[in-house]
Amino acid sequence: MSEAGYHYLVQARTGRRWFDSDLAPTQNAGLAFSRQEIHRMQPDQFSDITYVRDSAGIVTLTLNTPQRKNALSGLTFHEIWWAAEHFKSDEDAHAMIITGAPDPDSDDATREAFSSGGYFSPDAFEGVPEAVMAEIDLSDIAQKKTVLQLFQCDKPIFAAVNGLAIGGAVTLVLAVADQVYMSEHAWMQLPFAKLGIAAELGSTFLLPRVLGFQKAKEVFFYPERIAAAQAVELGLAGKVLPHAELLDYTRERALQLIPPRGAGLAIREMKKAMHAPHVEALSEALDRENTALNTLFRSKDFTEGLSARMERRDAVFIGQ
Repeated sequence: MSEAGYHYLVQARTGRRWFDSDLAPTQNAGLAFSRQEIHRMQPDQFSDITYVRDSAGIVTLTLNTPQRKNALSGLTFHEIWWAAEHFKSDEDAHAMIITGAPDPDSDDATREAFSSGGYFSPDAFEGVPEAVMAEIDLSDIAQKKTVLQLFQCDKPIFAAVNGLAIGGAVTLVLAVADQVYMSEHAWMQLPFAKLGIAAELGSTFLLPRVLGFQKAKEVFFYPERIAAAQAVELGLAGKVLPHAELLDYTRERALQLIPPRGAGLAIREMKKAMHAPHVEALSEALDRENTALNTLFRSKDFTEGLSARMERRDAVFIGQ
């Protein structure tokens, strides 16, 4: 999150609809709704991401705001939802790779970002048409709608984590990626506890199932940086690659799961069978996360956590 984002959140606690005390978290995000009432966003209209399908049917979804380290705004998640909608409905799209755009002004691979997490600065919505803004539920902080859209996609999804991944970037990968590969320079961190907020994107349900209950609590409660090799040891990623080989390796692994080299139908049926029993529980977890987040974003501890981060000091929490 950018410094501007921190200032915005502190100011927004008392001023914006997102944090109004009478605003209940959405209980229906991600469920059925009338498509006649919404604006169908096309890939060439995306501003925060790019969506490119190659001749083999592999879609590359790139988080494309490198000027803010590919931080994720409400608009970003809205575009990801539409990208998933196009991917799921396109019979010529067989697999997806999610990655982050490198900074065009830097050739230092060690400083690349997959995504720096949530971005809440007001400029995230500048120039966004009213019809699009009307579709973005600001109370859905946990991103239930987007998570369920992708979790219920039966086509294989890969994450090529090319650099730092913080907060919502990690939980996005956890929620939607079937296979995760990391650059040698990449690392992860879940800083929610240091900020006085709760985790999101269904991670409170999913992370204990990857790490086990005690280890998941350790990672959430004591938010240390997780190097790429450690992420593999924990089961959060499958392999660490030399930076220059990351995307080629990920694409090769995708090709192995789709026709003509892979039994794509079998892969999709297995994925559906594994995911289906967890959809209801994941949905309920996202509701609980939204309830927690809409409460915590109004707390004194959250304001203190943000202030401490901006001022580069230890937070002094009071439990309120």
